[in-house]
Amino acid sequence: MHRFAKIISIALLLILFDTASLLANDATTLTSALETINSASDKTFADLLWIMIAAFLVFFMQAGFALVETGFTRAKNVANIMMKNMMDFGLGTIVFWAVGFGLMYGTDVLGIFGFSNFFLSDAILPDGTMDSWAYADWFFQAMFAATAATIVSGAMAERTKFTGYLIYTVFITALIYPIVGHWVWGGGWLSDLGFYDFAGSTVVHSVGAWAGLMGTYILAPRIGRFVNGKVHHIQGHSVALGSLGVFILWLGWFGFNPGSTLGADPSFARIAVTTNLGAAGGAVAAMVFSWIRTGKPDLGYTLNGALAGLVAITAGCAVVSPGSALIIGMVGGVIMLYGTRFLEMIKIDDPVGAIPVHGFAGMWGTLAVALFAQAPYTTQFTGLFFGGSGYQLMIQALGILSVFLWTTATAFLVFKTINKYHGLRVTEAEEINGLDLNEHGTTAYPEFFGVNDARSILDLDDEQEIELLKQGKLSIDLVMKR
Repeated sequence: MHRFAKIISIALLLILFDTASLLANDATTLTSALETINSASDKTFADLLWIMIAAFLVFFMQAGFALVETGFTRAKNVANIMMKNMMDFGLGTIVFWAVGFGLMYGTDVLGIFGFSNFFLSDAILPDGTMDSWAYADWFFQAMFAATAATIVSGAMAERTKFTGYLIYTVFITALIYPIVGHWVWGGGWLSDLGFYDFAGSTVVHSVGAWAGLMGTYILAPRIGRFVNGKVHHIQGHSVALGSLGVFILWLGWFGFNPGSTLGADPSFARIAVTTNLGAAGGAVAAMVFSWIRTGKPDLGYTLNGALAGLVAITAGCAVVSPGSALIIGMVGGVIMLYGTRFLEMIKIDDPVGAIPVHGFAGMWGTLAVALFAQAPYTTQFTGLFFGGSGYQLMIQALGILSVFLWTTATAFLVFKTINKYHGLRVTEAEEINGLDLNEHGTTAYPEFFGVNDARSILDLDDEQEIELLKQGKLSIDLVMKR
């Protein structure tokens, strides 16, 4: 035993000696690498490493969005939802690389859009060397573009043609989102006015929500959602998947917000704290208010409350105190709950709550910057609640309104055009049978529900089934018909 211990000790010493020698030999190489990064963009290897780790976390949010949307909707549409989330990332990434990034961060044109660096062409410097930071920056920004695109999927779930959705994905990643991004982050006119949105409550989340609002308005509600003027709740098929998705998104947000430092700045730790408190506040507030309204602590509202808190704190996470972050998140959770009720009142069918979570809470969070910002967290401006003027509040409101008008106008035009010349919504029979089978020729849970047997017993044809659903006389729609 002692002999074995001696052998292990000698081996460890040899390994340590070899490692030290390698490090000594490679010191010059490592220094050279750091200098290459510095010469390109004044960024260090630590900056590059942090932004890439943050981008990996934001990428994982795609899985979170897919699971939330899947859990909050019905089993007959699971494959369709997963496919949309795959393609708004896959197709959206290619389009953003080719066009969107250049419009967002290219050479400024009149403060409205950028125009250079298409296909990431500027990553090769004039002397023929590569700008490593350009690749890292593009990768991080591409994750944000994918987030804006996937928010729309939830608002339009369970009745949208897959091909129509693909067409729209091209437009949001090539034009709608990049133009807003340039206004705020690319040196555009809102940036010049002093509009502040640190990580995208408006730039990312509200853009996705307002586009989704136009899409769901043109689509009209799902069959059976509103019956005889009354709201009919359509239950999602898995609270477990929805809950897992929210936890994944919560984790991913620690890349989304702290990563927006765009470098290894020590402030990312504080930003993680404010981000976490915003989410916690939103979840708790939504639970309490749903409990008061319904007599039960509602899981769906609580999950969306956490997301609303995250969205709300995203704009100001770098300039507010932890206590203010908690308040911002709590108000965001309450706004989400009552925003959901408001949409139901005006007969807007948003299956997963994307509009109140990302739109209404995003508006609040962007305004909250001008209310809660304070020293020592920022020296740019002071919030109204801490002795500042109302100027920043007006700038924030102007930015919110401008982004709302641009996004709703362009998204409405795109969706209207798709609807007229291609078709945006599936047929009633396809909606009843499920998009998995009709759009993709598959089902997520084969034979799990025994629905074909139920159909045989009821002996209903498609028209009878649709009519019963519209009248609210059939409690579930029978899926997976072959």
